[in-house]
Amino acid sequence: MSTKDFVEKDYYKVLGVPKDAAEADIKKAYRKLAREFHPDANKGDASAEERFKEISEAYDVLADPKRRKEYDEARALFGNGGFRPGPGGAGGSFNFDLGDLFGGAQGGAGAGGFGGGLGDVFGGLFNRGGGTTRTQPRRGQDIESEVTLSFTEAVDGATVPLRMSSSAACKACSGTGDKAGTPRVCPTCVGTGQVSRGSGGGFSLTDPCPDCKGRGLIPENPCDVCKGSGRATSSRTMQVRIPAGVSDGQRIRLRGKGAPGERGGPNGDLYVVVHVGTHPVFGRKGDNLTVTVPVTFPEAALGGEVKVPTLGGPPVTLRIPPGTPNGLTMRARGKGAVRKDGTRGDLLVTVEVVVPKDLDDKARDALEAFRDATAGEDPRAELFRAAKGE
Repeated sequence: MSTKDFVEKDYYKVLGVPKDAAEADIKKAYRKLAREFHPDANKGDASAEERFKEISEAYDVLADPKRRKEYDEARALFGNGGFRPGPGGAGGSFNFDLGDLFGGAQGGAGAGGFGGGLGDVFGGLFNRGGGTTRTQPRRGQDIESEVTLSFTEAVDGATVPLRMSSSAACKACSGTGDKAGTPRVCPTCVGTGQVSRGSGGGFSLTDPCPDCKGRGLIPENPCDVCKGSGRATSSRTMQVRIPAGVSDGQRIRLRGKGAPGERGGPNGDLYVVVHVGTHPVFGRKGDNLTVTVPVTFPEAALGGEVKVPTLGGPPVTLRIPPGTPNGLTMRARGKGAVRKDGTRGDLLVTVEVVVPKDLDDKARDALEAFRDATAGEDPRAELFRAAKGE
């Protein structure tokens, strides 16, 4: 906003008070309007937010006797229709003494002297970029929580309740930090919540304002609940959807599910660390599930078909080839965990040959006959040869 636009703003009209209004009347009018148009009371209403900024800007000037005097003098000199004519009359040249206006500051009619004088007069009412003072929105804080799922819930996905405590707008003061709900714009940062400092070489760094802690507002009467911060601890229970296929220890980011923002700012994010319980039958390797299936010695030696359980579905039938060794792993495709693209991994089936502990006479005779029929070279002979390096 240009200098001319600024001085032509009628702050008395903004607050609805006469030009000779007392300080108490200005404060009363400001509190009434600020309570009505505060962003926390008009969420999503951009026009109310702009009105609140305009009200805060007007109060910041008129509530300060020094600034109010400078503002009145500036408007009397070149507000409301341009510069005041000099002695030459309406058709003559413009003539005014900037020294009187700026309290001794030297300024000429040129752009350099004129702009520097205004910066001194209004003491930061213009920001460094030349725009008007704005109380900036602030993003809400991120929240981290934990949840424990069963093995099946982790594979299939689940919706779980999470009770969380986070920072939110204080209900006692409607997030303003002030008992009356009418904080004052911070004079240090002029409502921006940030201050600049030189770092050498012509560069400057921006830091949160130390006086208002980056809020842009300072309460005149700090709220007893939030101690003037405008934020208080809020507890809430949220239904959170954990996607299918999540693994143990995975950290999930849920955008916009964190702490609420301030002054129309976006919510923070919610990070959920997932812990997954074990299953008595199934295990997991990435997107694949694992299961160990016992088979009898005849099934392993002669081959056959065996039924294998699946997680949450009907069993599948796998064919065991003749001479299947103990520990052989086979694959049942599409019976594993859900992948990110919606497809499923596989079920890895490991064969475990079961050796009978108790044999009756008939079974013993049959095994002895089998032993005699298959007698030949010792199956461990190759092992011993390799151990000797032969």
